[in-house]
Amino acid sequence: MTKFTALTLLLLAMLGCTGKPDAFKDVPAGERAWWKEAVIYQVYPRSFKDSNGDGVGDLKGIIEKLDYIKSLGVTAVWLNPIYSSPNDDNGYDVSDYRNIMSDFGTMADFDQLLQGMHQRGIKLIMDVVVNHSSDEHPWFVQSRSSRDNPYRDYYHWWPAEKGKPNYRYSLFDVNGDAWKYDSTTNAYYLHYFSQKQPDLNWENPKVRQEVYDIMKFWADKGVDGFRLDAFQFAAKDTTFPEFPVGYEKNFMPYYAMQGNLHSYLKEMNDAVFSHYDVMSVAEGAGNSFQDAHDLVDADRHELNMAYAFEGVDIAKPDGYSLVHLKAVFSRWDSAFAEKGWLSIFLSNHDQARLVSRYGNDSPPFRSPSAKMLNTFLLSMRGTPYCYYGDELGMTNSGFKSISQYKDISAINGYQKVLNEGGDTLQYLKNMAFGSRDNGRTPMQWDAKTQAGFTSGIPWLPVPANYVSINVAAEEQDPASVLNHFKKMVQLRKTNPVLVYGQYQLLAPENPDIYAYTRTLGAQKVLVLLNFSAKNLPLELPELKSIKETWINNYPEASVSDGTISLQPYQAVIFNL
Repeated sequence: MTKFTALTLLLLAMLGCTGKPDAFKDVPAGERAWWKEAVIYQVYPRSFKDSNGDGVGDLKGIIEKLDYIKSLGVTAVWLNPIYSSPNDDNGYDVSDYRNIMSDFGTMADFDQLLQGMHQRGIKLIMDVVVNHSSDEHPWFVQSRSSRDNPYRDYYHWWPAEKGKPNYRYSLFDVNGDAWKYDSTTNAYYLHYFSQKQPDLNWENPKVRQEVYDIMKFWADKGVDGFRLDAFQFAAKDTTFPEFPVGYEKNFMPYYAMQGNLHSYLKEMNDAVFSHYDVMSVAEGAGNSFQDAHDLVDADRHELNMAYAFEGVDIAKPDGYSLVHLKAVFSRWDSAFAEKGWLSIFLSNHDQARLVSRYGNDSPPFRSPSAKMLNTFLLSMRGTPYCYYGDELGMTNSGFKSISQYKDISAINGYQKVLNEGGDTLQYLKNMAFGSRDNGRTPMQWDAKTQAGFTSGIPWLPVPANYVSINVAAEEQDPASVLNHFKKMVQLRKTNPVLVYGQYQLLAPENPDIYAYTRTLGAQKVLVLLNFSAKNLPLELPELKSIKETWINNYPEASVSDGTISLQPYQAVIFNL
């Protein structure tokens, strides 16, 4: 029997066994890109750090914590919207694309933040919200003022004298109706999200040029990348034909990747991306692998990487199938094995907490399962997106009443269920598991009042477990989720096999263990992840070829004659 201990790992690291100067020799130079090798850390600014005691995170708060972000080892930050906004949807309703929301600070604060990131070798990726704007944006104020206004065609309008337009589903509307009647000009305007988020008309070349100019404004400031929010919905058939009854139950085939979307992206690439060393990614990857490839294959000259939601949509309140999860991630990897590039993620600002959805947030298993999930994200092929707080194993909030929610989609969704005589208790149960507010609670910095996030009253309540789950405590604990995350980030950064290596799924039908290899040239590693609370044996021929242990979220791994006994939520990577 062989036992690979934490001391062994330390000695191997000191000897330089993980990561070599010529580590990238097996990667063709033309295949390398900084955005492929990046580890992206997503910061939700409203919830990261409040510098002035108003209960809302801000840019100066992020500046205060830049050294912490650097300590994680991450190489880029994706910042959720910070533009001027009435805040109907937490900044995803923009009223001025060239200014900073007063809650977050000033443009001078932004310039200081960008400079501070670049000084620390961290790139900044901005959210670009241009499927829609705020109804308080000057474009829409003008557009709704009269039918002959020059800005009228910046949005989608339907004259009421033609009758009510064909039904379109709205994700955030109380009635689920995306057409809003506006008496000023006796017409309806389209909003796929809230009534205060009218959809921009991308068929209008003036709209497209406005957007490209906005992106150039930020790129000229030195921003390193753009994430296009909801952009797969931007193109629409402006005749608005009738859709089948009940289509809203599966609206994506009718909303995503329609019409002239690819021509818009090619035009955007030609106008903006091709002139800067910026990364580009759009929310969503269409309705098929072909859609995704059409978005991101290099010869298409559109975007850099796909951001597919199939994997993140698997977790449900009553559990999920690991076999299904493995099949989804393996299928996407296979589709992009030779061409194109993927994003790897299991959480973001639109999802509840990673460990509460895909792991086990009960006290005995929260830490090992959070480490296991972070090991997965950082050992898969594709660019990993790590959401703030997941490096600590932050959990869902435990909200029980609709009055505790601030998210418009949760509040309006509850009202819709109420209006339709639905089961509000079941709705609240679903929200407790999956609401976006679970993933937006304040960052837990220390055990002081309000977790060190603010000296005031936080905009969302801090989860009660901040006393034990916080940065200060975890930095001092060598066995913490945070320190495991840092080790895993360094492992990925120094071993290109974890970035570019071929992925091969093992034991696909095992209901509890996710096992796979990554291979690059002569180097091969084995990743073993126990997704259960049980001690489980696993027999694999690869276990007879272990040279060293790269990482382990337990003090040891016991291997004997090709069989390993995995402890609950154990995650281990072996170099073969």
